[in-house]
Amino acid sequence: MGRVHLHADGTEHEHGHEHEHRHEHVGDHGGYTETGSARIEILENLLSENDRVAEENRVALAEAGVRAVNLMSSPGAGKTTLLRRTLHELGASIRIGILEGDIATSLDAEALEGAGAAAMAVVNTSAGFGGECHLDAVMVRAGLGRLPLDDLELVIIENVGNLVCPAEFKVGEQAKAMVYAITEGEEKPFKYPVMFRAAEVVVVNKIDLLPHLEFDLDLFLSNVKAVNPSAQVILASARTGEGIDEWCAWLKG
Repeated sequence: MGRVHLHADGTEHEHGHEHEHRHEHVGDHGGYTETGSARIEILENLLSENDRVAEENRVALAEAGVRAVNLMSSPGAGKTTLLRRTLHELGASIRIGILEGDIATSLDAEALEGAGAAAMAVVNTSAGFGGECHLDAVMVRAGLGRLPLDDLELVIIENVGNLVCPAEFKVGEQAKAMVYAITEGEEKPFKYPVMFRAAEVVVVNKIDLLPHLEFDLDLFLSNVKAVNPSAQVILASARTGEGIDEWCAWLKG
């Protein structure tokens, strides 16, 4: 298995990304009254450039015959554990590449070593101010350039742990999925609607802990449907393997 570690440090590995985030806030925005129009225009231009690169990534993946899935979640929801279980289930039958995104370290990639990935690349976002909270299309383009796309059938992009920004940036994926842990609370679809709306599938992880938590699963599922009626919901436990067959079936497309 090949694994490449990328750093946006201006030397060997360069991300070359500059962008701001789109956020909706309630409060006093008086400080933007004089510069608001210019700021919005800059934001739109930067996001437009991201979308252009994302389209280039999508075309490159399509030409190589690779399905790409953008996997998102909050920190600690279980993305890496789910990926390890997925590689054990599918690695022998499908050539899978993993693009690991994180602010710093290659710990998640190391946790996946030997699990069955055909190739792996690591993209750290720490060159940004305090570390970027998501992968953008330029970073993903750099990571894809270190993967042997012609030899792969599926690329899973493990995005930076965050319930806001990763959902806002296209990276060239064919589909978006999110992992949600039942330890996070039933209200999360309403608090982070952009993420839940963006996801085609929501993997409800750590379901094995349900007997030990005061968690209303029916309420959570109702909240998901209120925000995204078309989302497929998979009840799973990456630790025990529950729901993995359904997840793998969706992943293969």
